[in-house]
Amino acid sequence: MRGASCVIPTDCPGTQSEQAGKSSSCEGCPNQKLCASGATKAADPAIAEIGEKLSTVKHKILVLSGKGGVGKSTFSAHLAHALASDATKEVALLDVDICGPSIPRIMGLEGEQVHQSGSGWSPVYVDDNLAVMSIGFLLSSPDDAVIWRGPKKNGMIKQFLRDVDWGELDYLVVDTPPGTSDEHLSIVQYLSSTHVDGAVIITTPQEVSLQDVRKEIRFCQKVKLPIIGVVENMSGFVCPKCQNTSQIFPPTTGGAEQMCADLNLPLLGKVPLDPRIARSCDEGRSFLAEVPDSPATQIYLDIVKSKNLIKHTSYFVFI
Repeated sequence: MRGASCVIPTDCPGTQSEQAGKSSSCEGCPNQKLCASGATKAADPAIAEIGEKLSTVKHKILVLSGKGGVGKSTFSAHLAHALASDATKEVALLDVDICGPSIPRIMGLEGEQVHQSGSGWSPVYVDDNLAVMSIGFLLSSPDDAVIWRGPKKNGMIKQFLRDVDWGELDYLVVDTPPGTSDEHLSIVQYLSSTHVDGAVIITTPQEVSLQDVRKEIRFCQKVKLPIIGVVENMSGFVCPKCQNTSQIFPPTTGGAEQMCADLNLPLLGKVPLDPRIARSCDEGRSFLAEVPDSPATQIYLDIVKSKNLIKHTSYFVFI
C-alpha cells in the first residue's frame, strides 16, 4: 500500500494479501504497520451500498492513463457525447479528477451547481440523456484549488458513487486523473461489488508518454481491471486546409501500435491532432457535432463502434 506521495513497489503484495505489511517489499513503506495490522482487509460497508446503487447501470467504462496531458478528459467527454447521440440510451459522465476537474468546462457546464434531493445529489444535464457529475460543480470558482490529502479525495469519490442519483443508465463513463494513485485505487475498490466493463487507456505516440502508460497497464493487471483497449491521441497533425499529415510527436519507439503488439492489447484507434478539438473543448461544445467532417471525428466514431468496445458494451446507433 502507499501514501499520497509514495511510490508503490513493483512487487507490492497488495492491501488485501495475507503478506500485506509483512513481505520484504513492504520495508520502508509508511503504511507497513497499517497493512500488517489487518485493518486494510476490513470491508468498507460503502462498497456494498455502491454496488446496490449502481445495479441499475448497465455498463461502466473507466478512462485511464499514467501520463497527464494526453487527452483523457477530451476522450471521456467525446465518448459520452458519442454514446448519448443515440437518444434511446441514458449516459452519465463522472469526473473523479478531484484536483483538476476540467469536465465542466469541456461539457459547457461551468457555473452549474449540484442540487440535493430526497434521493441524493442530482447530476447536471447536458442533454436529456447525458448527465455529468464533477467536483467542479461544488467549487465557488473554477480557479479554486482543491488541496486535499488522499482520505478526503477517497471520501469524495465514495460520495459521487453512492450519493448521486444516477437513476437507470446504459453507460457510466468515469474520467480519472493521471497516475496510479489514491483516486484510481478508490474507484477500483468502490466498484469491486459491481461489474465494470473495463478501462480505455489513453496515450500519445512518444516514448515519454508510453513509459508511464505501461505503468497504468501494469496497475490494471494488478487490480484485475479488464483493459478494453488503447487509444493513441495526438497521432499526427492533419492540416484542416490540405489534409496532409505531419508527425508533431514522432513515435520514436513505435508508438501505441508497437506497445499494443508487445503487450497483446487491442489498439482502438489513433486520433490525429486537430486544433478545432481544443477550441470545441474550450467553448464547451461537442467536437463531433461541430466538425463532423474532420478525420478526427470519424476516428472517434470508429473507436466507439469498434468490435473491441462493442464486445464490452451493447450495440448503439449514431444519429
